[in-house]
Parts: sequence; C-alpha cells; structure tokens
Amino acid sequence: MDLIGTLDSPYVRRVAISLEYYGIRYRHKPISVFDSFDEFAKINPVVKAPTIVLDDGGVLLDSSLILDYFERQNHTGRRLMPDEPLKQARAVRTIGLALAACEKAIQIIYERKMRPLDKQYKPWVDRITAQLLAAFRELDYEIDSSKPSTDCSIEQAGITVAVAWSFSQRMLGDIVVEKQFQNINAYVRAIEKLHVFQTIPLCSTHNIERAKRKEARFRQALFRS
Repeated sequence: MDLIGTLDSPYVRRVAISLEYYGIRYRHKPISVFDSFDEFAKINPVVKAPTIVLDDGGVLLDSSLILDYFERQNHTGRRLMPDEPLKQARAVRTIGLALAACEKAIQIIYERKMRPLDKQYKPWVDRITAQLLAAFRELDYEIDSSKPSTDCSIEQAGITVAVAWSFSQRMLGDIVVEKQFQNINAYVRAIEKLHVFQTIPLCSTHNIERAKRKEARFRQALFRS
C-alpha cells in the first residue's frame, strides 16, 4: 500500500501519523501536487493529496474518508475514535474545527502564493481569515475545558488539532499568533514530542521509510556498542 503526498500538507501528515498509530504498514511516496503534478495525475487523475493506493490497486482520497476506512478495516484492534456517543460527538466537533482551520489556512496561502497581489480580493481574505481565527478560538476553548491527554493514548482529535496548528504556525504565523492561543500551543508542543510525530515531521521532502531505516541503523549501532 502506498501513501502519496508530501508531509507539508496537514492532510497527508494526519493520515501518515494515524496509520502509524494503527500499526498499518505502507510505503510513503512524497510526490507534490505542485512540483510533480503530471506524475501525481498518473496515480490519481484528480491530483488530490493524500491519495492511498491499496495493494489491489484501488485508489482512495480525502483524509477523513481514508481514515474512516482504516478505522473500520483495521484488524490490529487499535482505534483512534472513541466508541461512547458523547465522547465521539466531542471528538467529531474538535476534528471538524481543526479541519476547518486547515481549509481556511490553505485558502489564505493560495491567495498569497497563487494570485498576484493586485488580483487578491481583500474582503474575501478578511472573511476567511476571520473564519480561521474563529476555528482556533473554539479549539483553544475546547482544549482548556477538556484537558486532553498528551500521552501515547492520543486520539484522532488530538492528531488533527496538532497537524492543523503546526501547519498554521509554520505558514501563517503572522496571522495565527502563538500567544493568542496558549492552550492549543501548549498542547501541541507536548504531543509533537511524541515519537510518531517526530518520525513524521512537517516537511515537504521527508521520506518516512528512509527516516525509519536511518533510525533502525542508529539503534543497531547503539546496541552493538
């Protein structure tokens, strides 16, 4: 099975981290939807990251649908979504807010990078900026009120918040000001220290398999010494 897409996408990173928690083996191919459009189109004509190519050749797309599939199909017994209805509703709300933040952040980035300055429509940018900040304000309140875990029992809501926040901080730190969202910032700083997040960083050129092989060689060298 292949995961197609670069880890500078919060959606690709979300799927990669989740697959690691599920214990599902896959090959990572960091193909860019921008720099390698034609190569990506040969795999998925829609050119949408992340794309999953199953062992039977089936192609899946959209991070939420991909993760729903693996949550249902995973046979390791590991789950990232709670079963209890009230907890599940809260998780779905948190994930929805984090994905809304991702969507609005990407829209702002596209405005900045894909349109000439004189073609950018300020009322539209102001609107999506307000939506982005509203999503993070809601998340900041959610985290303050629920005090989610930062240990290895982290769930899908935590993963999605982390990738959304880290992406926004890297790309839009001038808009999403760290000190204005102290609860999110402290929470994400803590879970980004977990091993799986360190293995799968926010980086366009990072290859997960290569990083794992390098770590394995390092551990073997330590054992021999």
